[in-house]
Amino acid sequence: MDRLPPLSKEAFIERMRSRVEQVLGSVADAVNAAPTGRVITGSEEKVRDLMAELRQAVFETAVQMRVDEGEKSFSPSAGSGGPVAQQGLAGPHAADDQRAY
Repeated sequence: MDRLPPLSKEAFIERMRSRVEQVLGSVADAVNAAPTGRVITGSEEKVRDLMAELRQAVFETAVQMRVDEGEKSFSPSAGSGGPVAQQGLAGPHAADDQRAY
């Protein structure tokens, strides 16, 4: 496999949509739960952690989807002349069922 094909932007967005919406809802909850007068200090750490988890999930999903696309288009018999292409029946066998070479 020389190059991985691109992942579908539409499929990626659709796969991540519910996760993004869930995280955005959690951000709103964190900000709403912060005490009045301390909204930033009361929610900043939680929001940062939520966004870090989302960032990781987004990147992992994108990479995995691209690899999956590559595996779909990969054909082990696409004759490169390598070991897979050379598999099959071996040459003649001796009477003791051992190869002659």
